[in-house]
Amino acid sequence: MSAKKLLLLAGMFYMQVTMAQDTRYIYLSGTDKDHTVAWDFHCSGGQRSGKWTTIPVPSNWEQQGFGSYNYGHDKVKADEQGLYRYRFNAPDQWRNKQVNIVFDGVMTDAEVKINGKLAGPVHQGGFYRFRYDIGSLLRNGSNLLEVKVSKQSANASVNRAERNGDFWILGGIYRPVFLEVKPLVNIDRIAINATAKGHFSVQAFTTALPDGATLSAQVLTMDGKPLQEAVTTPATHGEVHTLQQQFDHPATWSAEYPNRYQAVVEIRKGDQVLHRVTQPFGFRTIEVRPRDGIYVNDTKVILKGVNRHSAWPETGRTLSKAISLLDVNLMKDMNMNAVRMSHYPPDTHFLDVCDSLGMFVLDELTGWQAAYDTITGHRLVRELVERDVNHPSIIAWDNGNEGGFNRALDGDYALYDPQERPVLHPWERFSSVDTKHYPNFNYLVNASLYDADIYLPTEFMHGLYDGGMGAGLADFWDRILQHPHGAGGFLWAFADEGLVRTDKNGIIDTDGNHAPDGIVGPHREKEGSFYSIRELWSPVHIPMTVIPTVFDGRIPVENRYDYTQLGGCRFTWQLLRFTSPGKNTRTDTITTGTLAAPDLAPHTKGYLQLPLPDGWQDADALYLSVQDIYGRNILHRSWPLSSPMKHVKQFPAANGRLNITNNHDTLYVDNGSGVYAFSRATGQLLHIRTPKGKISLGGGPVLAGVSQQLTSFSSGDDSTGYFISVRYEGSGFLQLKWHFKPGVPAQLDYSYNVKGETPFTGITFRYPEEKVTGLAWIGEGPYRVWKNRRQGQLFGNWYKDYNNTVTGESWIYPEFKGYHANVYQATFYTQEPPFTFYTGNGGTFLQVFRPEAPKGASNNNTTPAFPDGDIGFMSAIAPIGTKFQDAAQMGPESQLNVMLNPPVKGTIWIGLP
Repeated sequence: MSAKKLLLLAGMFYMQVTMAQDTRYIYLSGTDKDHTVAWDFHCSGGQRSGKWTTIPVPSNWEQQGFGSYNYGHDKVKADEQGLYRYRFNAPDQWRNKQVNIVFDGVMTDAEVKINGKLAGPVHQGGFYRFRYDIGSLLRNGSNLLEVKVSKQSANASVNRAERNGDFWILGGIYRPVFLEVKPLVNIDRIAINATAKGHFSVQAFTTALPDGATLSAQVLTMDGKPLQEAVTTPATHGEVHTLQQQFDHPATWSAEYPNRYQAVVEIRKGDQVLHRVTQPFGFRTIEVRPRDGIYVNDTKVILKGVNRHSAWPETGRTLSKAISLLDVNLMKDMNMNAVRMSHYPPDTHFLDVCDSLGMFVLDELTGWQAAYDTITGHRLVRELVERDVNHPSIIAWDNGNEGGFNRALDGDYALYDPQERPVLHPWERFSSVDTKHYPNFNYLVNASLYDADIYLPTEFMHGLYDGGMGAGLADFWDRILQHPHGAGGFLWAFADEGLVRTDKNGIIDTDGNHAPDGIVGPHREKEGSFYSIRELWSPVHIPMTVIPTVFDGRIPVENRYDYTQLGGCRFTWQLLRFTSPGKNTRTDTITTGTLAAPDLAPHTKGYLQLPLPDGWQDADALYLSVQDIYGRNILHRSWPLSSPMKHVKQFPAANGRLNITNNHDTLYVDNGSGVYAFSRATGQLLHIRTPKGKISLGGGPVLAGVSQQLTSFSSGDDSTGYFISVRYEGSGFLQLKWHFKPGVPAQLDYSYNVKGETPFTGITFRYPEEKVTGLAWIGEGPYRVWKNRRQGQLFGNWYKDYNNTVTGESWIYPEFKGYHANVYQATFYTQEPPFTFYTGNGGTFLQVFRPEAPKGASNNNTTPAFPDGDIGFMSAIAPIGTKFQDAAQMGPESQLNVMLNPPVKGTIWIGLP
C-alpha cells in the first residue's frame, strides 16, 4: 500500500476516533419551525380531535389546527392532551454508549415512554430542557417513542406560574427533540467562570472515572488557536472536577465587544481521549455595587433594554435561529444593548446570537405574578441554570416576575452558577436594585433625588398600540441618566404577540389589548417608535436640533458608549435638494463626504466639523449618518436648510383676470385655476371647482377644538388683489384673510388666540376621507409624530398610499393618518383632482384625518385628542400616553399646550392642478 493511502487511512481512523469521543446529537424531530419531522399525533379535544393523524415536530399544536386557543387571562382553559408516536432506529454499537433523550421544551406535562416503558418521571414545566437516560430501554433496530403531553399541568403551581400568565397559552412539543450519544465514561456538563482579569475556572461534572484517568482543559480562540498549554488534573473519585488557569489580558466580552473563546475539556486515559466537550464562553465579570450601579468588567454600564416574548404568528413559540438573528439585529439597530427574557427561558439559539452579536441578557424563571412551589422550583431553577450557565450574555437571573417570587429559590442559582450572577426580582426592590415597573415621571424625579438603590425598571414605557416607548422616552431617559444610581431600563415590549388563528380563518389575534404592545409588529413590522428609540438610544448623541443662523459646520457630539472610543465610528454627511415632490419623489444629492470622528473617550463630549462647500445654504436639507465599528447604522439625523417660502417663491406671476360672482348666500371667486365657493353665513370655504373636476375641500378653516361664532365677513379689492376677510370670536379668536390673484394659488393668512391649556391648536378643513388615495409631502417623515415623540424622523421628500392602520391591530406602516411634523408642502391625491398645500411657517404640523381608536382599548390613554376636522395646520399637537398612564404623568414633553405669546400667525397657499 502506498504511503499516501496509509496517511489517508490513518487520517480517517483519527477522525473516526476523534468524532467518536465527542457527543453525537441525533435529531428525532426537526430543528426549528422551518425544518420539522412528521410524528403520529392524536389530540383529545378541540379542533381535529379524536383521531390519529400526523403533526410536524417541533410545533405548537394549535398552530397546526388542533386543540383550542387560550390566553393566560382566560378564566376557563382547555385541558386537552396530545399523544405523540415516533419510531427511530438504535444501532447495535449504542449498547456501549450512554444515550439520553433530550426535550428542549414541551407544554406542559410530558410523560415519555420508550418501547412502552416510562423513561422517567413526568416532567412538569413548559419552558425548560429535560432529559432521560434511555440506554437500558433501547432495542437493537426499531424503537417506539411515545409522549403524552398534557396542556394543563397536574401541578397547580405550574399552572399558576405559567398557564395564568399574561401571554398566549399553547400546547405541544414545540422545541426540538434529540438524542445525545456519548461514551459510558463521559462529561455530563461543564460550568465556566472566566473573569475579566483572566482567571479561568471550569467545573466538569462527570461519570465515575477509571483509575489513571485525567481531565484537561484548554482555551482556544473561536478559530481554534490555543491561548496556552492545556491544564491537566488527575481524576478524583468525585463527580465534580475543577480546573483553573490564569491568562494575561484576554479580550473580554461585553455588548460592545462580544469577544468569545472556546474551552475544550477532555477525559483522557493515557493517550486516548475518552470524551470531549467543547463550549464557547467569554471572559467577563458582573458586579452589582450597592448605591452605585451595575458593572461589567469594572465599567459601569447603562442597560438600554427591551422585553422579548418568544413568538412568531404562524408557529407560536416554535422559532428558528433565523428569527433569533432577525430579532437581535433589530434590537441592535435600535441601539439596544440588553434584552430581558419575558417571562421564560428562550431558545438556546437566541442566547447564542446574544453571545455572538453582543447583548446583555436577563434570563428568567417563569412566575407571572405567581410562583412555583418549592419542590418544583428547585428542579426548574436547576434545569434553567445548567442549560444556560455558560452564556456570557447572561448577566442576571430573574426569579419570577411581579410577585411570582418563591424566595426559597433565591439561593439556588448560585448552586449551579460558579459566576454567582446577581438574582433580581422584577417589579420590586431586591438586593439593592429597584426594578419598579411602569414608574411615572414623578417617581423618577423623586428616585433620582432621594433614593439610594440602583434604579433599573425591568418594565417601563408600556408600548400598547402607538403609545409608550418612543413617546415620552426622551424625558424618562434624561432623568434615568441623571439618577446617580441609574442603570438603564427595559421597555415593554419588543413585538406585538399576535397569533395566526387557525380557528378564525387565519386572522392575527392579539387578544384585545393584552398583546399589541410591541415596537414592531408580529412579523416585525416597524412602528414609528422604532426610529425614535434608535435616535434617543444612539451611543453617538447629537443634541443640535436646528441649524443656527450662523453655522460654520461645527456640530456638538457626545460619546455615550460604555467602552468604545468614538474614533472608530464612521460619519458621513450629505447636502440634498428636493427637486420633484409628488408621487414620484426625487431627491438629488448635491454634495456628500465623510468626517474624521473626534477620538472621544466614552462619556465625553466634543465637536464634529463639516467642511461646508460654497453655496451650501442653497441645499434643502443636511443629512448626517453614523456607523459603528461593525458597519451598523446607528444614527440618521437631518436638518432643513431652506425655508418653506423657497417653494412659494416658485409660483408663477399673476396672469389673467379674476371673476367674482355672488349667488344668494354663496360667494364664488374664479382665479383661472379654480372656482372657490364661500358661505357668507359661516365664512367657510365650501368647495373648489377646477377644469378637471370638483375638489370637496371645505368646512373651514375653523379653529380646532374651540367653539366660536362668526362676527364679520367682508370682501373686496385691495392692493394685493381680491380678498375675503373673516373673523370668529368665542374662547379666543380666529382672524382669516384670503388673497386671490389670477393663475396663482390662493393665499390664506390666519391668526388666532386660544385661552388656557389645550391638547392642540391650529386650523382645520373638511375633506371626505374615502376619496383620498395618497399623500406626498416635504417635511419630516415617513412616520407620524406625537408631541412627546418627535425623534427619529427625517426631513425629506415623502409619499405614502392611503391606509387605515390602527397601530397594533393592523400592520401596514407607516400609518397614513395622524400628525406630520415640519411640513413645507403637501399634495393630497384623491379620486378627485389632486390639490397641494404650501405652508409659510417652519414648524407647521399637518393633521391628516383622525386615527381610529383601537377596538381593544380599555381607556383613552393611547387615543390622543384630535381635531374634528380632516386636514389641519397646527402649531401645537397632542401627546400620547401608555396603557397604564395618561400623558400628563409622563414628563414635560407630555403636558398640554399653553399659548405663551399669542396670537399665532401663519400662511398657507392652496395649489390646484
